[in-house]
Amino acid sequence: MDAAGETPVETLPGEENPEMNLSHRFSKTELTLLYEEVLYTIRHRLGKPEHHHVEDSQELYAYVQKAFGMDEEEHSVIMQQVKELESPIFCLKATVKEAKGILGKDVSGFSDPYCLLGIKTKSQELTNLDHKKRMKAVVKDLIPEDQIHRTQVISQTLSPVWDETFILEFEDVETASFHLDMWDSDVVESVRHKLGELTDLHGLKRIFKDARKDKGQDDFLGNVVLHLKDLHCWNDQWYQLEPRTETYPNRGQCHLQFLLTHKKRATTSSRTQPSYIVHRHLLQQLVSYEILQHQAGSIAWDGELSRHASTVLYLHATQKDLSDFHQVIVRWLAYSKLYQSLEFNSNCLLHQITSIEYQWVQERLRPEQKAEVAESFQSLLTYGVSLIRRYRIIFPLSVPRSTERLQSLLRVLVQMCKTKAFHELCTPSPNLPYMVSAALKSGTTEWFHMKQQHLKPMVKSMEENGKALSRLLLEVLGDLQQCQKIWNRFFISTLKLNLFSIAYLELERLVAEHVQEQLREVNSSMSKPTAESLFQLYMNLQELYRMKDFLPKRDGPLALNNFHQWFKEGVPQWLQKAYTIALERAQRAVQMDQLTPFGEHNKHSTSTVDLSTCYAQIVKTWQQLNWPDPEEAFMIMVKLVEDMCRIALMYCRLIKGRAEALSLHKQNEGEEANRLCIVVNNIKQLRLLILKLPSQLDWGQLEQRMGAVIDRQQIQHTLHNQLDSTISCLDHEVQEVVQALATKLEKGIARHIQELSSSDDTREPEDSIVPLMKFLESELQYLNEHLVQENFKSLLTLLWHHTLAVLSAAMGQQVPSAQGYKKLRCALKSLELCFHAEGCGLPLEMLHTAAFQSLETRLDLCSATSRKLIQKYFSNRIQQQLDASSEKYGAVTIKALYCPLEQKLHVEVLNAVNLLPLDSNGSSDPFVQLTLEPRHEFPEVVVRATQCKRNELHPLFDEAFDFLIPAEKCQQEGACLLLTVFDYDMLGANDLEGEAFFPLCHLPGLNTDEDPADAGRVPQTRLPLTHPKPTDEILQLLESRKGDKEAQAFVKLRKQRAKQSKETE
Repeated sequence: MDAAGETPVETLPGEENPEMNLSHRFSKTELTLLYEEVLYTIRHRLGKPEHHHVEDSQELYAYVQKAFGMDEEEHSVIMQQVKELESPIFCLKATVKEAKGILGKDVSGFSDPYCLLGIKTKSQELTNLDHKKRMKAVVKDLIPEDQIHRTQVISQTLSPVWDETFILEFEDVETASFHLDMWDSDVVESVRHKLGELTDLHGLKRIFKDARKDKGQDDFLGNVVLHLKDLHCWNDQWYQLEPRTETYPNRGQCHLQFLLTHKKRATTSSRTQPSYIVHRHLLQQLVSYEILQHQAGSIAWDGELSRHASTVLYLHATQKDLSDFHQVIVRWLAYSKLYQSLEFNSNCLLHQITSIEYQWVQERLRPEQKAEVAESFQSLLTYGVSLIRRYRIIFPLSVPRSTERLQSLLRVLVQMCKTKAFHELCTPSPNLPYMVSAALKSGTTEWFHMKQQHLKPMVKSMEENGKALSRLLLEVLGDLQQCQKIWNRFFISTLKLNLFSIAYLELERLVAEHVQEQLREVNSSMSKPTAESLFQLYMNLQELYRMKDFLPKRDGPLALNNFHQWFKEGVPQWLQKAYTIALERAQRAVQMDQLTPFGEHNKHSTSTVDLSTCYAQIVKTWQQLNWPDPEEAFMIMVKLVEDMCRIALMYCRLIKGRAEALSLHKQNEGEEANRLCIVVNNIKQLRLLILKLPSQLDWGQLEQRMGAVIDRQQIQHTLHNQLDSTISCLDHEVQEVVQALATKLEKGIARHIQELSSSDDTREPEDSIVPLMKFLESELQYLNEHLVQENFKSLLTLLWHHTLAVLSAAMGQQVPSAQGYKKLRCALKSLELCFHAEGCGLPLEMLHTAAFQSLETRLDLCSATSRKLIQKYFSNRIQQQLDASSEKYGAVTIKALYCPLEQKLHVEVLNAVNLLPLDSNGSSDPFVQLTLEPRHEFPEVVVRATQCKRNELHPLFDEAFDFLIPAEKCQQEGACLLLTVFDYDMLGANDLEGEAFFPLCHLPGLNTDEDPADAGRVPQTRLPLTHPKPTDEILQLLESRKGDKEAQAFVKLRKQRAKQSKETE
């Protein structure tokens, strides 16, 4: 058989390989006698052919000639011998089963039926009767009395059951006919007895009818007449009982079975051998031919016989009168024997086993037949277990339907061992699960040693041994995976055996012994190729060890426990190799990097991809190692992290050098900036890779494992500090490159701001800043496209600080001009919008630094008009007034309200307190001057003053003043009532006691349309007196505007006040 069957290519020990000609299974004489038997069977076939059988005898002759491998001459000789043999005696085996619906002839309404049956031949036909009468003639009139058979009488029934069988001989099937008459047996009874059985009017009629009959005459119930030529070899049917008259046409039915058989067959086999043996030999020969016919067509036989074979076997079994039970036994003996040498579906055996179980009756077999069946059971069991032992070879998964065939074999063996026949004939009954388990274990060991021998290296060296061990481990792993995923479920479902557990425990032990033996020569001075081969072996062993998780349960430790210790000497070389490969790949990646984005949506170059792969490979090495010892695993982790950090720092140095080298060959400022962007992005990408290491290397799990061995702080100090140090170095590298990019842009920004400062003041500020904004828009858009977001924002931050510094410097160099300051202020506002970019750039909190706020304030002042500055000045003084809490210069108390209807400001100056003594006599002569400021908002309002109070430091004025002013003027910025307290001096200028500023926007009544009902309800306001500071930024700015008379006049007035101020810086 080839690998597609249950028998492997190589034959079993002691067996020959079958060929297409199976004649060697029988001797030539045996084959000739068997051929004679089959030709005799065809020649003397009986019965009408079944619809699925072959009708033409010549076709059958041609078929058996091929099946027996007979040439034409041999066929002719044996055929002539068969013709010369005496014909057999033809027999009809008739079984009268039962009847139903027959007539009730007795007074009781029932009958006492019995049957007369026989075969009428043509020579027995009555010549003096016409045809119609002949058909209605009774058996005893047609057939000689010695050839008539009679059934038992079944009393008082309309549904009799006989189940009696009769053998009826005949000579010519064409002329013979079967006749059966059914009668009601009638015995002589008294009238009194009959009247006692009377039940109805019909019964009374029967009594009168019986009175007219002869005493003891039986009543005819019906008959069945059949021509034998119309019968099949086997018939089982209900037949209508026919009447002799039309009085009662419906006379019921009779159930008959017929079998056309032979007696006294003249063949040598029939005369010398039991029928079932001859039939088994014939079946074996034809099935062998059928199987080999399918093999020739590359189609596995499924147990279905051809029409020709079925016809021949059917004819032979019926002619030899083999029972169904004996046919089942014969098929089992033939099929189970053939299965051990030829390929076919073992489901055929399952069908035979099931048939035996259903029909098994031990007593129906002779002792020699029982021994033969028992031997077939034992033989198939031994053979099936041998196939299971070598299931890896016999049922390879590379061959279609191998799993189905093995599963079918297991079912056959299990079903066979469960049958009553097996338990009765095979004593003591073998333990199938134990036999299969032992076979699987020994088969696994044989398979391992076969693979070990097959993979044995030609050259004996540690390197070659390591490779051979790895290949052997791959075979073992593949086998165990097949066991676990495919084969195991079949053994569990049929035998409750865990194949995976059996195979794993055996292979794990064999692998451990073999690997330890081969690794005895390993030491720390091993070559690199040896170390590489051992690493692959280590990973394979690791995968094998992990498969223990699929074991349902196990007792004791496995042989592979602590197998990692066998490879301890090779770990340093494995780590060094991983580092060397990663380092060399990173170096090659930088050398090949053109520092251009490698994809449409990427902003870093190709070397980062290679670097990521390098890191992934090192991480994979750690995962593959999966070193069980916690302390040693920690040392391995420290080495891996150190190597990856070294590679990161080396990469930074190389990629910056690569950018410089490319810039030397390609002198283009734009391309140089682009390369710097790529460098920044690459380093940032590297930083992300470094930050992912703790999760990729699963530091958390390592810390848990190290809990009882190494202190957590030591882990933090060793690993996290090392990583943090590398991250700091990378951040520094990024800042350096970003600073270099910023420096290139800072020159352009400074140049444009300088040009802006020196531009013609006649141009509008918005027009003056256009070149600067176009420059920034172009450069920043370019950088945004080529930098990752984080790096771009870092660059924006540097540029923003530099831009503020340049603007501040430009402001210092600016010739005092409101228009010039307006241009700078417009530039600042535009730059703020540009760097913020509607939320896509720097956030406002990062833009609004102290430097920005200071610069913005200064530019707002410098770009304002003189009147605006004056308003700002008074706003500042109002704020100082509101913030003042000390009354070191005294205070003034007033009442103030606004009358909307009259557009009038009403002020009552009540008093002053705690004034400074400015006269030589230690007192003062105070009065209060009232002015509305700024003067340009109230040009028509005259200055008002109270009376002077002599020698008073706490004067009581109690004077009222009214000012006609519109309400909207009171809402202007800086609008206030200035109360200046002077010490009157007759000879010189009045001395300043202090100033108080009352904001007009706070006036009661200002925001209502109705006048206050009672001015007396207006609260008093106590205003601390203040002195102006010696220097004021707004005054200095106004003073610088030499051509502005209004500004100069205001500054002059305020300077006079400042001279009298007692405030210092």
